[in-house]
Amino acid sequence: MGLMRISSLFTDASRWLVAAALVTFCLSGEPATAADYAFELSFPATARAEPFTGRVYLFFQKGKGQEPRLGPNWFNPEPMVAIDVKDWKPGETLEIGTANSNRLIVFPKALADLDLKDQTVQAVARFNPLNRKVGDGPGNAHSSVAKVEGVDGKPAGARLVLDQIVPERVFPENKWCKLLEIHGGRLTEFHGRDVPQRACVLLPASYYTQPDRRYPTIFVVSGFGGDHFAGLQTEPVKEDNPAGVEFIRVFLDADCPLGHHVFADSANNGPVGGALVGELIPTLDKKFRTIAAPTARFLTGHSSGGWSTLWLQVAYPETFGGCWSTAPDPVDFHDFQRIDMYRVGENMYRDPKGERRPLARSQGRVFLWYDDFDRMEELVGPGGQLHSFEAVFSPRGKDGTPVRMWNRETGVVDVEAAKAWEKYDIRLILESRWNELGPKLAGKLHVFMGEEDTFYLEGATKRLKESLLKLNSDAVVELFPGKDHGSLMTRELVTRIRAEMVQSFLKHHKVQ
Repeated sequence: MGLMRISSLFTDASRWLVAAALVTFCLSGEPATAADYAFELSFPATARAEPFTGRVYLFFQKGKGQEPRLGPNWFNPEPMVAIDVKDWKPGETLEIGTANSNRLIVFPKALADLDLKDQTVQAVARFNPLNRKVGDGPGNAHSSVAKVEGVDGKPAGARLVLDQIVPERVFPENKWCKLLEIHGGRLTEFHGRDVPQRACVLLPASYYTQPDRRYPTIFVVSGFGGDHFAGLQTEPVKEDNPAGVEFIRVFLDADCPLGHHVFADSANNGPVGGALVGELIPTLDKKFRTIAAPTARFLTGHSSGGWSTLWLQVAYPETFGGCWSTAPDPVDFHDFQRIDMYRVGENMYRDPKGERRPLARSQGRVFLWYDDFDRMEELVGPGGQLHSFEAVFSPRGKDGTPVRMWNRETGVVDVEAAKAWEKYDIRLILESRWNELGPKLAGKLHVFMGEEDTFYLEGATKRLKESLLKLNSDAVVELFPGKDHGSLMTRELVTRIRAEMVQSFLKHHKVQ
């Protein structure tokens, strides 16, 4: 699922681990009586000259820490409020409070029922709808942090001026770390606007001292929330591999306005896989001294990145020489985090016994529920993890947005609509096309999963393993007892994966 950012360097200096705050999910206590709140927001013409139509947010936080706008903390969320505005003009006051609560989207409960005592607040306007991030999305406006308090007998609240714009993040290239960026092409044509493809290229230690040497490539895809910045490094990767094998490492950017596109061509995100294989990789081979052969291209990634790399290997079996996928998102939609997307009567929020469906756990204890998380995502808007699944797997609706696979009020799954997901069901694809794909994938599939995955992803991987065994595949699918989404990635497993890539490369190539 990849609800956290994954840094996947595959180096001796860095361990590829998930940093997860597994905190008990806890909502604010009920105040003794309903509270009266009033917040006054405005933005100056220096922030935006024209009127704004879109979503505006209030993010709250108790105690000191990072700015509230950098939330929500998905594992321990604090109150949030949003409102959709139309033609909000510079200098005009926007009121958000209990007086217009019927227009508000609020989490976790109605505004009047929130206890905002001792909380700080920060306002954000989503000026840039083409970035999935809100509080730190480039181009979005935000206010300074203020304390929620009553002034001159008025209801508790704050006056917030959204006069600060989040700057675009600049990629800091250096001798060993290069930005690969291409514009135009298939994605630009699909979306009708410039949609660049980006990657971070890490060069090996001998790159400048052996100018005639060419190198195999490891393509890395980070989990949800990660992008090509995950590969930033100021020193060459230190390697001690058999026969002196060194790799060029390419950290791909799968971040997009609708979430994580997982490099699967889709009706909503466009031909992202085709653009990678047909445009970015050929450009990489021209600009850097790669060995432009499938037997010298390897894939790895964790969580959503794990699904991405497994998908790319299956979808383009003759482009890549092997994938090492760790803790992938659901690879069989009969077990989509324990939900059967194809079963009539299925519900995302309640199991067949009527019990709430958990979304995340730690040491056997549930700390995140599907319905709560979905409500939080609905407030934040497009680009969240669950939205991301629909953006990839669902058709585009008549309104231009991804078709919803379940009712956000009741949780009921639209089984007819879910049939469209079948073409992204990796287990189903392998079974139905094994005569064609089997020979092309020999020796190339490696999947690793913790038996106690934090996001209940192990069930789908078990089904994939059973299916591949029946197909007499040589695929390696291993489940590790006691490991979860973060603890799976030990130094031993990272070292093993790299060693297996080296062995695969040496079967076909000699070090130049």
